[in-house]
Amino acid sequence: MPDRSDTEVEKIKSTLILCYGYVASCAPKELVLARMEADILKNIFQYFNTKVLGIKVETKDLTLKLCLIRSICMISQAICKGGKCGDFSFSRKAELVAQMVEFMKAEPQDTLRTPLRQRAMVTCTYLVILEPHLSDPDRTELIDTCLAGVLALPPLEMAKDREENGADAIPKEALYGDTMSALKELLKSLLQRNLTPHGLQDMFAHLGPWIKSSKDHERQRAVEISAALLDFYLSALNVSTVTPFYNLSILIALFSPRCSDAVPSVRLHAVDCVYSLLYIQLCYEGFARDHRDEMVEGLKALKQGLQEPDFTVLFHTCSNMAMVLGKRLPPEQLLSLLLALLEGLADPDRNCSRAATVIINSLLKERGAVLQEKVPDILSIIHSKLEEVDEEHIRKAAQQTVYILASQHKSLVVSSLLGSPLPFDRHTCTMWRSLATEPTLTSQILEQLLDKVNRDVPYKESKCFLLGSASERIATPLPLAATCALHELLCAPESGPALQGLFAPLFVTLLLRLSCALGVQLPRSLRDRDRDRGRDRDRDRSSSSSSSSSSSRGPARCSLQPCSSAVQTLKVMLLRGGSEDVVTAMDNAGAWDLMATPERHHDGITVLARAMARHAGPRLPLIVKNLIPALSSVFESQRITTTAFFAELLSSTAVTDLMLLEPVLEALTGRHRDPCTLVRMLVLRGLGNVAIGSPEKVRKHGAKLLASMVHGMDDKDDPHNLVALEAMSSLSKLLDHVEEGDIQSMLLHIAIRIRPFFDSVRLGQGH
Repeated sequence: MPDRSDTEVEKIKSTLILCYGYVASCAPKELVLARMEADILKNIFQYFNTKVLGIKVETKDLTLKLCLIRSICMISQAICKGGKCGDFSFSRKAELVAQMVEFMKAEPQDTLRTPLRQRAMVTCTYLVILEPHLSDPDRTELIDTCLAGVLALPPLEMAKDREENGADAIPKEALYGDTMSALKELLKSLLQRNLTPHGLQDMFAHLGPWIKSSKDHERQRAVEISAALLDFYLSALNVSTVTPFYNLSILIALFSPRCSDAVPSVRLHAVDCVYSLLYIQLCYEGFARDHRDEMVEGLKALKQGLQEPDFTVLFHTCSNMAMVLGKRLPPEQLLSLLLALLEGLADPDRNCSRAATVIINSLLKERGAVLQEKVPDILSIIHSKLEEVDEEHIRKAAQQTVYILASQHKSLVVSSLLGSPLPFDRHTCTMWRSLATEPTLTSQILEQLLDKVNRDVPYKESKCFLLGSASERIATPLPLAATCALHELLCAPESGPALQGLFAPLFVTLLLRLSCALGVQLPRSLRDRDRDRGRDRDRDRSSSSSSSSSSSRGPARCSLQPCSSAVQTLKVMLLRGGSEDVVTAMDNAGAWDLMATPERHHDGITVLARAMARHAGPRLPLIVKNLIPALSSVFESQRITTTAFFAELLSSTAVTDLMLLEPVLEALTGRHRDPCTLVRMLVLRGLGNVAIGSPEKVRKHGAKLLASMVHGMDDKDDPHNLVALEAMSSLSKLLDHVEEGDIQSMLLHIAIRIRPFFDSVRLGQGH
């Protein structure tokens, strides 16, 4: 051999290596096992390995590699057929598998020109059957190398192949088909060693990324292999005891959305995969392998419409598949299926992400009522998916999912969403707006949010750490979150019908919420976060200002500041409730800013009351009824707000037309002893306004009105005489309309009370 050329040497080595393979294959089975490693393999590798200066050099000769692969394959087959192969431990098995993996890795990744991959995989198919088991790392490397070596190959280009390699070259189509078949058989052999749910799950942990690949040909090959593996698993399964198929839901979630894949063959194979999985489940439940389930069999009929489907066909296919899954999936696996399908929202194939949403929502409609404890988890995952994939179809599907959950678990959905970090990000806002879809549900959600606003105190007093500093008011989280939630819900145009029936309680609650938010600060932990989110909101607003969908997103999002959030929510409520004229009047008068200013708040409320009386009169009776109890509120700001509103109403003719004069008048006269000076002053202003709004009624109530004025002029807790001055101003309005007898009895007292004011230098200069 040393005297021959390199080419001749390689041929002789190849021949010798192949001869040893045939020796192993043809020798008596009772003799070959003992000589397999000590003699046959030793000589094979002696001829294969070339050393230069004592260093092993990897051969480049394709024939030599193919002969080694063929010889090892015959050796493995001989061991499998040996009479005592079950007792034989092939100590060099891992080494030989590693050699096959090394050969496959050395092949070009972008082409398939030789049968080396196919023959190496055939050899590994026999090797993996032998004892001992491959270690997990060796098994993983083998599977991943084989998958990458076949699934990642570019699509076939037959004409180009013949042009480059000549008409006599092995056609790529045949070579590829043989290699795919070899890969399927190898994976089946590996699966056969662990024919359990865990073994199945492990296999699809490797196949999963290929099944979800963004490349059509990779998905096509991966799902084809998957269908073959599941069919093999079902045919080989022999269940002696009832066993839980614990990962059914994970595998169903992997394949069911692919029934809408862009590639027709993927759609068909995906249906086959779901079909096999459900029958595997039935076997684990104790049914015979030849048992036929009518609903599962119905999946086969779905394939007929998947060759050239339109969107409607795909939608119905997903819905029908979800119906079967809903009936046949074990209850304990429903949640894991939904969670796994939610992961599918980020699928690179848009059709499949849509399919996942259809299946999710169909399952929720069918069986969502049993998921009560898991609602927060589902909402959390929906939010995370919206962060990953911000596309219109995903957003709409997620909104539908939230709506279905809310229709079954209203309180849980509301509580979970209210627990989202403040300020709400745009994805949380999207989820809130989904609750405006159906008027009945929306009304119930609005009522719950109103209850949340009113349930807790609006703020807490906090002592500043600096000595001598005044305390500050810190907003409580729940009413603040509920106010922001109301804003998002009312931003949705669909909320209009539900709002109509709750206009009065919404108006009153938001008005009183606003009054208690004056001068109130955010908790310190939220102040920095609000500043950061504010920058994000500005960026979102600028990027979407020209978008055609901006109208569907509603008005600008509510600021987290307690007072401005209440102002904006009240404003959007009036707009959505059909009171645009009220909002316009407020805008023209700059009243929104007045309402948010503690010193001028009551002036802004005056403008609001005037606008409501002029443009929204029919709504006032219920508003007044709901607002009267606030006159006795423990919160001074609420008493000021309510009194200012009622005081201005009395200057309008609407109170007479709507028969509101008596209840409003009675409510105000009951507050002339209020501990707040501003409330007492506003009470007198309102009583005086009766002369403007209902002059014909002054005579009837003259005695009561005059008594209130005299009491106001006698106010002892009025260091700046604001109440007394308001009493005199209101008295001047009433004098032309009261009975002469009513005024005569009080005239002397009034004159005595007024006289000192003429001697006051301060009042003389100021008035």
